[in-house]
Amino acid sequence: MTYNNQKHHESFIQAVKFTLFSISAGVIQVLSFTLLFEMVQWVYWPSYLTALLLSILWNFTLNRKFTFKSANNVKIAMLLVLLFYAVFTPLSTWWGDALTKIGWNEYLVLGITMMTNLVAEFLYTKHVVYKGTINSAVKK
Repeated sequence: MTYNNQKHHESFIQAVKFTLFSISAGVIQVLSFTLLFEMVQWVYWPSYLTALLLSILWNFTLNRKFTFKSANNVKIAMLLVLLFYAVFTPLSTWWGDALTKIGWNEYLVLGITMMTNLVAEFLYTKHVVYKGTINSAVKK
C-alpha cells in the first residue's frame, strides 16, 4: 500500500472508530437526557447539558486510547477538548433551547445537535487535539 493510500485507510478507520465510540456516547447521552427530561422533569437545557457532559467524558476516554492512540499529555488534550466545548456547548444549548421553545421536538433537536457535534468534534479532535501525536502510544 502506498503512503497516501495508507494514510487514507488510517483516516477511514479512525472515522469509523470515532463514529462507533460516538454512538456509544450518544446512547449515554440519550439515556441520561431521557431520564432527566422525562423522569426528573427537568427542562431541555439542564437535561441536555448534563447528558452532554457525561457523553464527553466517555467519548474522550475511548477515542484517546483506541481511535487516535495518542500518548499526548492528557491534561493538554482535555484542555483542548474543553476549549471546543467552551464554544460548542453554549451555542448548542442556546439553539436547542430556542428551537424547542418554538415547538421543535426535543428529540429531533437533540439528534441534529448530536450529528453536528459528531462531525465537528471528529475534525477538531483529529486536526487540533491530537495533531502530530496520533499513534504515539502504539508500541513499535
